[in-house]
Amino acid sequence: AETLADADRAVDDMLGGLFGDASAEIVIEEFMTGEEASFFALCDGENVLPLIAAQDHKRAFDGDKGPNTGGMGAYSPAPVFTDDVYERTMKTIIEPVAKELARRGAPYRGVLFAGLMIENEIPRVVEFNARFGDPECQVLMRRLKSDILPALHAAATGAMKGQTLEWSDDAAALVVLAADGYPGSYKKGSPIRGVEAANALPGVVVFHAGTQEKDGALVANGGRVLNVTATGATTREAVERAYRGVDAIEWPEGFHRRDIGWRALKA
Repeated sequence: AETLADADRAVDDMLGGLFGDASAEIVIEEFMTGEEASFFALCDGENVLPLIAAQDHKRAFDGDKGPNTGGMGAYSPAPVFTDDVYERTMKTIIEPVAKELARRGAPYRGVLFAGLMIENEIPRVVEFNARFGDPECQVLMRRLKSDILPALHAAATGAMKGQTLEWSDDAAALVVLAADGYPGSYKKGSPIRGVEAANALPGVVVFHAGTQEKDGALVANGGRVLNVTATGATTREAVERAYRGVDAIEWPEGFHRRDIGWRALKA
């Protein structure tokens, strides 16, 4: 929250059960300023293989307005994640964390996701996750040229040394189609049309998140329902292609943001 009044309202909403069982416990933390970015690495308990960074859009509505969500869109590369930020992230965050966990006798194997707040090219940790991010993972996979399975197996078996991954220079963008009412209460079962048409467009791949097949038709079955991704030579091209995919889909009961990638496009 950016103001004390907003924080008070958020606490009242959560204590009132806004998020169900997840509202039972509230953690109050420092408010950080800057730009948020997500950085990923694979760890095998000793060695670290860096992946790439992405940025997502947490707020529900255009202009970064409305409540926080699980993510309404994402893009990669992230201009805020410069070469200097990468070096600082590896040397002061990722590598020290992997080494410290090993020193404590709890070597970590798997995906290390660092949620970062970046200000004046200084990264600070907002959170760590032991998984890929959603929707960040989808834009990473659209840019990955290598088969990721050998790297994942190497992380799981302690054989990361010598592993490499090849990444495309193309950009990737993603727009989430969510059910009306999300991240609050929403209805399920509304029909969705046009996904095949969207998938036929240049560079577009639609990932299903909260869908279901019912009586031969595709229907919504969650809050965040579809992820429309696209690649392009530039971030602008990737974003434009993603929105062409979005516009090909017919789902009146859903909504989406129209400003995904705005930070990268103004950079």
